[in-house]
Amino acid sequence: MILLNFSHPFTIEQLQELEKLTGSKIDRVVEIDAQIDPRQPIAPQVSAMAGRAGLTPEEWQTAALLVNPPSLNLSAVTLLVELHGRCGYFPAVVRMCSVPGAVPPRFEVAEIVNLQAVREEARLRRFER
Repeated sequence: MILLNFSHPFTIEQLQELEKLTGSKIDRVVEIDAQIDPRQPIAPQVSAMAGRAGLTPEEWQTAALLVNPPSLNLSAVTLLVELHGRCGYFPAVVRMCSVPGAVPPRFEVAEIVNLQAVREEARLRRFER
C-alpha cells in the first residue's frame, strides 16, 4: 500500500496502527507539501499538489492507496475530487485525533474512512424522504 501524506509526518507507532487497521503493509510513504497560496485559485494548486505524489497513471488506477489529507478543509475536499478523477474512485483516508491531555500535543490514528463505501451507501439514500 502507498500512503500519500499531505499532512504532518507519521511516527513509527502511527504507521504500525495504520497497517493493523488496514490489514496491509505500507510499502511506501510519500510526503507531499500541501501548502497553498490563499490568494491564488485553489484547483490548479491542488492539481499540482497531487502531481507531486509522483505516481504514474497506472499507479493512480491500480495501486492500493491510503490518503492522509491536508488539514485545510478546502484543500482537502478539492484534493479528494482531484484524486477521484485520477483514480476513478474515492480513496480511503486517515482520520487522526488528538490524545487527550497529552503534553506536548500528540495525535493518534482514529480510523480509516473508506470514502468510496460512504459514497455508495449515500447513493442508497438518494431518493429517501
